[in-house]
Amino acid sequence: MLTNQEKYFIGILLQISSVIIFLNLAQAQEPVGRIIGKITEAQAGEALSYANIRIFSQADSTLFTGTVADDKGLFALEIAYGRYYAVVDFLGFLPIQISDIILSHNQPQYDMGTVRLMPNTKSLDEVVVQAEKSTLELSLDKKIFNVGKDLSNAGGSAIEILSNIPSVVVDVEGNVKLRGSDNVRILIDGKPSGLVSFKGGSGLQQLQGSMVERVEIITNPSARYEAEGMSGIINIILKKDRQKGFNGSFEIITGTPTNFGGAANVNYRHKKINFFINYGITYRIQPSINRLYQEVYVNDTTFVLDQDFDGRQKGFNTNIRGGMDFFFTEKSILTASYLYRRSKGKRITDILYNDYLFELDPQNLSSFTKRRQDEDETEPNSEYVLSYKKTFVRKGHELNAEIRHLDNWESSNQLYTQNTFSPDGGLVDSLGLVQISLNDESEKQWLFQTDYVHPFAKEGKFEAGFRFSFRNMLNEFIVSEEDEFGVFQPLPGLDNDFEYNENINAIYGIIGNKSGKFSYQFGLRAEWTDIKTVLRQTQEENPRNYANLFPSVHFTYDFPQENALQLSYSRRIRRPFYNDLTPFVTFSDNRNYFSGNPDLNPEYSHAFELGHIKYFEKASVTSSVYYRYTEGKILRIRSVNDEGFSTTLPENLATENSYGLELTGDYNPITWWKLTMNANFFRAVIDGSNLDASLASKTYSWFVRHSSRFTLPKNIDIQFRASYEAPQTTPQGRQLALTYMDFAMSKDIFKGKGTLTLNVIDVFNSRKLRTINEGDNFYSRGNSQWRRRQINLTFNYRLNQSGKAKKNPLGEEGGS
Repeated sequence: MLTNQEKYFIGILLQISSVIIFLNLAQAQEPVGRIIGKITEAQAGEALSYANIRIFSQADSTLFTGTVADDKGLFALEIAYGRYYAVVDFLGFLPIQISDIILSHNQPQYDMGTVRLMPNTKSLDEVVVQAEKSTLELSLDKKIFNVGKDLSNAGGSAIEILSNIPSVVVDVEGNVKLRGSDNVRILIDGKPSGLVSFKGGSGLQQLQGSMVERVEIITNPSARYEAEGMSGIINIILKKDRQKGFNGSFEIITGTPTNFGGAANVNYRHKKINFFINYGITYRIQPSINRLYQEVYVNDTTFVLDQDFDGRQKGFNTNIRGGMDFFFTEKSILTASYLYRRSKGKRITDILYNDYLFELDPQNLSSFTKRRQDEDETEPNSEYVLSYKKTFVRKGHELNAEIRHLDNWESSNQLYTQNTFSPDGGLVDSLGLVQISLNDESEKQWLFQTDYVHPFAKEGKFEAGFRFSFRNMLNEFIVSEEDEFGVFQPLPGLDNDFEYNENINAIYGIIGNKSGKFSYQFGLRAEWTDIKTVLRQTQEENPRNYANLFPSVHFTYDFPQENALQLSYSRRIRRPFYNDLTPFVTFSDNRNYFSGNPDLNPEYSHAFELGHIKYFEKASVTSSVYYRYTEGKILRIRSVNDEGFSTTLPENLATENSYGLELTGDYNPITWWKLTMNANFFRAVIDGSNLDASLASKTYSWFVRHSSRFTLPKNIDIQFRASYEAPQTTPQGRQLALTYMDFAMSKDIFKGKGTLTLNVIDVFNSRKLRTINEGDNFYSRGNSQWRRRQINLTFNYRLNQSGKAKKNPLGEEGGS
């Protein structure tokens, strides 16, 4: 017998299949013509394999479609009835334009015959025609960061790539923030992924940066995207090519602190099948330090804690992603892929607690305690994807359908030993502890999604889609302590199984059009959320059910002289996720506990943005004024008891009003110098009076990032990047300023097929998080550095791919 969930899955698959069949039948009924021909050399008559054919409207020169010839120079493409002209070109040959192509009921097929291209004698020298994409591509609704052109990313992880992107800040603990907000949705190839499911942005430390093609920053998403993520979406696009033949790139990395690794990105296409594979392997040792000074006030006594944290984490990580594209036609593609990620870690952490009375003075030392954490961690994750893309005859008319399954697991075994000493160094036997923490987590998720785009009129567009997501997560958690007989006994309240079940279903619709220089887009997304958490041993259940509508509106006006202005609005949500709701506490530091809050509610935000973009001959600048009003603001609040033990957990504060100005631009003052600047000025007003009148803050803050890249003779590039994050006030204190700089240089070798890159991340070892927290009965000051200065040397070799871009003598852009 099938379970109800299995029946539901089968029903969804039948619906997706029905949509695909219906739209293929609908497309078959459209009036479609056919253009065929053959491309050869004019002199020898040999076929020009993979020559380009582009079809334009005869009326307004709009590009309608295009294709490439096969290995025999033959091509065929389908297009709606109408009047067109074609441009045929090939590297090293003069392009040819063929006019007056007419397709109609009376003439449904046009045969170009044999198109003979003449060699371009001015371009027979060896050239590379791959035009260089800008490191940063600006548009009104998103920013696209092309990873491969940024030298600082060589040899790094995906989290280090994010730290180099305008609008994005990654703090020293690996938390990702967008425009100052830590609630940002991170997607892989536009979808949730096991690469970020368990640990949020910090999970990206295990993804080799060389597997990333580009990163998209979407600050005010439309209804097309899931409503999760208050400050917007970061979409990480992994590498995959569909060039015909065999091509790829290979990378070897070495660095200090220890960073050894390698990566390969390979694809092979033959006729209707394209195989692709990405593989990365790394071995890293990451040292970290942290210091905490804390005062706790009890009656007339001040208890002082001076705490030192010294950590060392070894990690051996592998990632492999492979798949296959099957081309029914060039416009109908079925893709199957599999991602496997496995990390094996060893963490040793030594914590020294020095306890004083009244003040930090050796004469006032009352005791000191040493605690060691010895942790072994294994995390294998799998991801299965089956997707289908159908592109119809009319440009912009397409269907995308996908099924995705995540199967993730993590096992952590930790041994803690702790000893307390008197001021003279004598061991206090009665306070010795030996503890064991076993923590197993698993996650299984099914995701079904279909998106359909149908153009209408001249530039109108209608979009619709649905998304079903089913997730189950289980955390088996137990902490045991050795008694006087050497037997480990579970600690009260630290022996339970936490189950998290989440079902989110959504549908959306978007309609947009353009009239002259004015364009508009209206969208509406409906989401139904069903979340339930269960503590199995104690049978404590906490269900959450709610339905929401999320509208989005975008207006754009194109001014003369390459100016454009966009006004947008969207409603967003932040749902408390697994880590926010779990009641289990971290146990590595037994003076400072972190946990979730099972009673946490979602927060909602209204986001408004006015953006402007201006293109100049050698530069482009985008500016944005934005405002967010948030209800139920989720923020982690710290409390300290009379014994000096702190607990930090998320709470719902009443509201937050935040607004700011962001400026991003790039400029080429001369051919060999390119610079990029990003600055964000913002103000945030937080009201937490629903919990405590003291939990309120008003802050002005800003951050700025500058990058300069110099192209020198003999294929040498040099790049500098400097960042500054200004101080800001929080509801419980302050975060102090942060300054750091990166440096990188590269040189092409082996006739442009290889590149050697040296980079230094955090040149002055200054990237340290400094915080001050205050409460009614405590004051604390922290200084932490979870990632030290990193020096990497990377060698990249390309097989049948271009290296750095050079000018195309034909004056056109090509691509790999």
